[in-house]
Amino acid sequence: MRILVTGGAGFIGSHFVNYWLKRHAGDSVINLDKLTYAGNLSNLREAMKSARHRFIKGDITHLPTVKRTMKGVDTVVHFAAETHVDRSLLNADAFIRTNIQGTFTLTQEARVAGVKRFVHISTDEVYGSIEKGKTPETAPLEPSSPYSSSKAASDLMALSQWITHRFPVLITRCTNNYGPYQYPEKFLPLFITNAIDNVPLPLYGKGINIRNWLHVTDHCRAIESVVKRGKPGQIYNIAGDREWTNIAVAKLILTLMGKPGSLIRHVTDRPGHDIRYAPESGKIRRELGWRPSVTFEQGLKETISWYETHQDWWRKIKSDKTAYQSYYRKQYTHRINGGKYS
Repeated sequence: MRILVTGGAGFIGSHFVNYWLKRHAGDSVINLDKLTYAGNLSNLREAMKSARHRFIKGDITHLPTVKRTMKGVDTVVHFAAETHVDRSLLNADAFIRTNIQGTFTLTQEARVAGVKRFVHISTDEVYGSIEKGKTPETAPLEPSSPYSSSKAASDLMALSQWITHRFPVLITRCTNNYGPYQYPEKFLPLFITNAIDNVPLPLYGKGINIRNWLHVTDHCRAIESVVKRGKPGQIYNIAGDREWTNIAVAKLILTLMGKPGSLIRHVTDRPGHDIRYAPESGKIRRELGWRPSVTFEQGLKETISWYETHQDWWRKIKSDKTAYQSYYRKQYTHRINGGKYS
């Protein structure tokens, strides 16, 4: 099989590329990534050694590039997206362009090229916040941020290809991922790397927001099951087995690292911060036989160890004055100092 992975130099995408090459010796992988601030070829050192992996630097909204790349492809796994909620609050333009226009371009050209299966990677955030119970795949979409709104729109754009043309689109909606190679603006790597340096961990509000966490390798396994056995036109929620408040996670990180709780710094909450996501993942477990294998406690220990032993990887990112430092100062420093969101 010839599989096209978009966004394959990002956090989850690069894990999936490496996972697929190891698990499917007869397949080749085309990796299309624009290499924005979050794309990193060092995530793909092993894949780059393989003759079955081909990297193409390109934009999923650029029609000629997509046309050329799609030739001869059997399956598309579409990760490429702008994903950070806080960045979408500061400037949503890139989210609209990449997540909506990019998905439209990819699905259109994949259909024309005769692709046999198109797996669109989405997020549980499209459902919006829920106080009690679980959110099934049939729940209405109630996104609350420019990021989640753009992902909801991309989901509907992809599904329209199935409804209108019976083009075999499948959608996955996963909970928060974590693991090695996650860009250090995200919650877990930000807190872990800050704790390593004994600098404040900026926790939004009271830290009572609730999330479900899934190790990235378990997510790759779930996507594999959808690629292999999922039904076209279907949506599959993917979730771990436990929920955690953000403050509980922050305290667990510090405990595992032997750091004082005083490093937690409560900062001004972000606008429209969803309280709880809780996708119901029984469908993928019943129909495709997937379930998570890594407990959060064990996965977090291993993730902390990785950031402790791979400081060259994240220190290079954090020292980047344009991609990381300017954003971090704008987003967090004023909050630590009691400023307002701007």
